[in-house]
Amino acid sequence: MKIDQVIDLYLSELKSVKRYSPNTVKSYREDLRGFLSFCQANQKNDIENITNKFIKHFLMHLNELGLDKRSIARKLASVRGLFKYSFQRDILESNPALQISNPKLDRKLPEVVPLNSFLKIYNIADESEENPILIKVIFEILYCCALRVSELCSINNVDVDLKNKVIKIRGKGNKERIVPVGDKSLEIIRTYMVWRKNVAGTNAFLVNVKEDRIYPRYVYRLVHKYLGKVSDIKKKSPHVLRHTAATHMLDRGADIRAVKEILGHENLSTTQIYTHVSIERLKSTYKKAHPKS
Repeated sequence: MKIDQVIDLYLSELKSVKRYSPNTVKSYREDLRGFLSFCQANQKNDIENITNKFIKHFLMHLNELGLDKRSIARKLASVRGLFKYSFQRDILESNPALQISNPKLDRKLPEVVPLNSFLKIYNIADESEENPILIKVIFEILYCCALRVSELCSINNVDVDLKNKVIKIRGKGNKERIVPVGDKSLEIIRTYMVWRKNVAGTNAFLVNVKEDRIYPRYVYRLVHKYLGKVSDIKKKSPHVLRHTAATHMLDRGADIRAVKEILGHENLSTTQIYTHVSIERLKSTYKKAHPKS
């Protein structure tokens, strides 16, 4: 079977069966388009002709283009998924990508925002010409629930349960989870709901001043702007608040399995990166404060 045909089938499964988010499907499509171009340039049009050695040549090609190891690993994951699908659907008799390992990555610890810096944002928001309560509720929910930006934007009115102090979140693969909300966060959410009560005609919980559902790019701009006012960290994205929330919970003794459930991670190993952050923060504090350091 032609490689481009198999890629179309695989992407259709990711979208319709596995229900991956549009952004995830887009990333797979771009990665596999690059692999397809490499195959066609080397006159490999049928998927049956792709070998383990050829996939390794593709990875070498990516390295020669100057891509970093993390980008190569992501593209390999897309290619690996394609061949796993092909083998499971009996398009191939064997999986040529099965024994190919990821490039060894240099582990980067995620940056976090100190709590006192985070709280300064609320004072700055009060002085803003933008809607202060909308700014506050976006930062509060991102941080208190440790959400991805796509999860924040997809919250609907019916998902917010003030009585039971929880929000239902739709995560990766459209998987749902229930995230608790603290009393202090509820105060901000209730204040926002008073402002929002006259908005009609939308199921969206978080809406902008035009009464439209907020969208990821809007949240990115907002978070980047206000984090820049209180912190000098390099990456000022909404995901930093997710990293920060997870790290702060572990700093204060939270069980890592509970943090895993709140974050919606599939595997515990993904959550464990935050234990390293907490340990490094502990070492830093010890070095600065202990007389014997």
